Amino acid sequence: MSNVWRVKFDNWRSLAPRFGTRPAAASPRPGVSPRALLHDALPQLCALCSAPCGRRLLCAACERALPRLGPACPHCALPAIAGDPCPQCLRRPPPWTQALAAFAYAYPLDRLLHAFKYRGALAYAPLFAEALARQVRDRPDAVVAVPLAARRQRERGYNQALEIARPLAHDLGLPLHTALARTRDTQPLAGLSWRLRGASVRGAFVAVAPVRGLSVALVDDVLTTGATLRAATLALLAAGATRVDVWVVARTLPPSS
Repeated sequence: MSNVWRVKFDNWRSLAPRFGTRPAAASPRPGVSPRALLHDALPQLCALCSAPCGRRLLCAACERALPRLGPACPHCALPAIAGDPCPQCLRRPPPWTQALAAFAYAYPLDRLLHAFKYRGALAYAPLFAEALARQVRDRPDAVVAVPLAARRQRERGYNQALEIARPLAHDLGLPLHTALARTRDTQPLAGLSWRLRGASVRGAFVAVAPVRGLSVALVDDVLTTGATLRAATLALLAAGATRVDVWVVARTLPPSS
């Protein structure tokens, strides 16, 4: 039950400023965040198995069971021997410089991401951000979240990429820039072929804040075909970014994997 209220609490904190209300500025215990007070007041249960887990979202056993990637191609984050560039990226490199993924998109992480993206489980964002932060070696000048189309954000009430990017930038001590906007709405990419995905999002982004001379980390939830991230990267490079790296929570693996 406590995790249900935790999700409601994080949703309220995220959405309250849009409706003219804000959480209280002061905590009853100085130096302790409202979220920490909530964790202390209610026994926390693992979001996957319901075992006690203290202040964590997952118990230690479920955290260890999350599908992590082994050695991967530095450009596409797919499995690669010794972490060397894969043949496909050597033949046709993506427009970004490096791709980082915290996990493989597989059970049980897919359950967490689905709840986060489609059921408003915003409490999972710090877990994803923390896992991504552990993968970072070279820090960019700024963090940028892939924007949602306006209609989709109105329907969902939040942008899942921004919800990940916000705690991630905070954890790394980096500025979070609202540097991209969608130029048009695009159809959902799920179920489309690779070719149609690329055509759907081509030219769908534009830079709306200065990025000239900056190295940028572009954040999204999942990397599948890379069509969305490719279009967003090209928009940042066209605006003068010197380097774009792609940071995602999970990498979809080919069926053979």
